[in-house]
Amino acid sequence: MATTTVIIVDERPPPPQDLLDAMESVDATVTRRTITQLREGPVTGLPSADVLMASARCEPAVVRDVVLRLQGRHGAPVVVVYAVRDFEGLEGHVRFGHDYLVPPFLPALVRARLHGCSERAELGRRVREVEAHDEYIRNERELEIGREIQAGFLPEQLPVPAGWEIDVLFRPALQVSGDFYDVFELAHRRRLALVVADVCDKGVGSALFMALIRSLLRHTAENSGLQHLVATPHAPDAERSGPPVVGATPLLNAVTATNRYLTRNHLRQGYFATMFFSVLDPATGRLVYINGGHNPPLLLDADGGEPTPLEVTGPAVGVLPDTAYALGYAQLNPGDTLFVYTDGVPEARCPDGRFLGDDRMLELVSGPASRGRDVLARVDSAVREFTGDGEQHDDVTMLTLHRPSSVRRAPVTTAVA
Repeated sequence: MATTTVIIVDERPPPPQDLLDAMESVDATVTRRTITQLREGPVTGLPSADVLMASARCEPAVVRDVVLRLQGRHGAPVVVVYAVRDFEGLEGHVRFGHDYLVPPFLPALVRARLHGCSERAELGRRVREVEAHDEYIRNERELEIGREIQAGFLPEQLPVPAGWEIDVLFRPALQVSGDFYDVFELAHRRRLALVVADVCDKGVGSALFMALIRSLLRHTAENSGLQHLVATPHAPDAERSGPPVVGATPLLNAVTATNRYLTRNHLRQGYFATMFFSVLDPATGRLVYINGGHNPPLLLDADGGEPTPLEVTGPAVGVLPDTAYALGYAQLNPGDTLFVYTDGVPEARCPDGRFLGDDRMLELVSGPASRGRDVLARVDSAVREFTGDGEQHDDVTMLTLHRPSSVRRAPVTTAVA
């Protein structure tokens, strides 16, 4: 039989010598500790054992507390209490389910009792391993179901206007993600809404808020008015005094209403989202947008000029109640590309902890604008090479909107890596 490991509580009076001699004769490995050491000592110093042996004079509740502490570190031992004279103390321990030994402490009797307790301890460990495995399988299945449900919130096909190209790369750090993107039509299919957002944190909690925020944005935008005449610090004078901007009302209403709902109903949960929400006029290439605390998307010039960042126009959504969001404007001319991304790109980490960084990302997208899918492939290849075999610490989402120099209809490309 395998050697039984025993922790014996060494208090005053000490354990009887004939019991110690019997355990030595049956080759039990004995570790002596006081109650104080077991209850208050550092967790890292707690020994592991099949059996916890204590005097029947120890309070049953105190012994239970020690077992719970040992269980959290190494698994629960089987409790055996002994009594030399005061046998009435055994009753309380028996009610707690503890085993017991009484004189004479003959080696054969002690061996049989320890052997039985050792087998019970081993059976308990096996049961816990099976339960832990079953729980892991259940959790994995639930995460897989969550991933499938979340995938249903992401568009399978993107509406692509004639003369434009849209490409997406989406790679979650875990099975479910806090990042999301969306592309849908507005204003009787005369405008195109594009959203890239990043809910704080990652995993199941952020994925739930991702589904909520995405639904609020799209529902509000699709059911809002079509036109709005705006005058904001981000709009050039000509645009402020020009005709109504079709699509600005759905944009403003969607972001403002979503922020209002989150701050009124979910502020305690502490979740918020940075987002870039834009509305494109495919006929002119004019873009109106709100950047709610998101990484500034980069407008890549067809001639290879310095990338133009589309700066923040308001705070993250879900942080400040009654926030007034301003509108920003951009123009995509033939050959231009808009590159939208989440912070999982510049904050990608190599195994030694260094970040890819904004400067390196700018290098990757600078130069004459190429097709959006080429930009995505170049950045994704660099991110994968930089991170190597290291863990992916954050979700990665990239979207490109490209206006080819020659007007043609190109198929949409989406990639979930």
